[in-house]
Amino acid sequence: MLTIKSLNKTYPNGTQALNDVNLSLDKGMFGLLGPNGAGKSSLMRTIATLQLADSGTITFNDIDVFKQPEELRKIVGYLPQDFGVYPKVSAEMMLNHIAKVKGITNTQERKGYVADLLNKVNLYKFRSRNLGDYSGGMRQRFGIAQALIGNPKLIIVDEPTAGLDPLERNRFHNLLSELGENAVVILSTHIVDDVTNLCQNMAVFNEGKILAQGNPQELSETLNGKVFRKKINQSDLERIESDYIVLSNYLRGGEFYVSIYSDSTPSEGFEQITNGLEDFYFYCINKKQQEAIL
Repeated sequence: MLTIKSLNKTYPNGTQALNDVNLSLDKGMFGLLGPNGAGKSSLMRTIATLQLADSGTITFNDIDVFKQPEELRKIVGYLPQDFGVYPKVSAEMMLNHIAKVKGITNTQERKGYVADLLNKVNLYKFRSRNLGDYSGGMRQRFGIAQALIGNPKLIIVDEPTAGLDPLERNRFHNLLSELGENAVVILSTHIVDDVTNLCQNMAVFNEGKILAQGNPQELSETLNGKVFRKKINQSDLERIESDYIVLSNYLRGGEFYVSIYSDSTPSEGFEQITNGLEDFYFYCINKKQQEAIL
């Protein structure tokens, strides 16, 4: 189990990236859903022992992460949002090197292990190509492979589906789901569908804070009967934003629509619609922003 208690982090420029974060995670997929700049990457780096917090604790089973970082690094797999590669080294050679560092010393065993990893991320036929010649999506798949070396018990993936086409994204979803059977897997993303499809537990995260936590379906259902939509003129948006909690606005077929949250049926021609996790996510983010303005 991963346990995070009262975690706080403020950077030298005054940005408070983590604000009293508390989480307890068992085996399985956990989705950390939030917009870019919410502080998700700061939390991931802190869990992965790449930076210290100002206060608070993180434990993984019997490991105190801040006091025993080397012990956690033996069993953690981490895919950051941005990572570099050695451009003149092939994927096979690099994974072989990392596997050796991770303790897979038998040459034949390591060769088979690396081949299996490359197959899992659909890179085997490109195994001899230099990493510098990989496309963005191929580099992302390589990053996924290196994060899985050593069968980690804690897997942290930060915006992992960025740059993947739909087919590769589905492949990665299947792989993560399989891994979640035997490890704690934290999926940090701003893509609602990734959380909806994969996670039994999640949190909405913004401005360094946990805004809500629970099962995605159950969280979505808290808005049942309270989400409404209307076609409007864009010039009316500002007035509607002042009267309601606006969840989203979008174009459909060249026409402008707005979705709102309301405890009671609003007038003005709004129609009730079936809501989903995306509506709950926007509700948490926009409600917080509206409260800050008021």
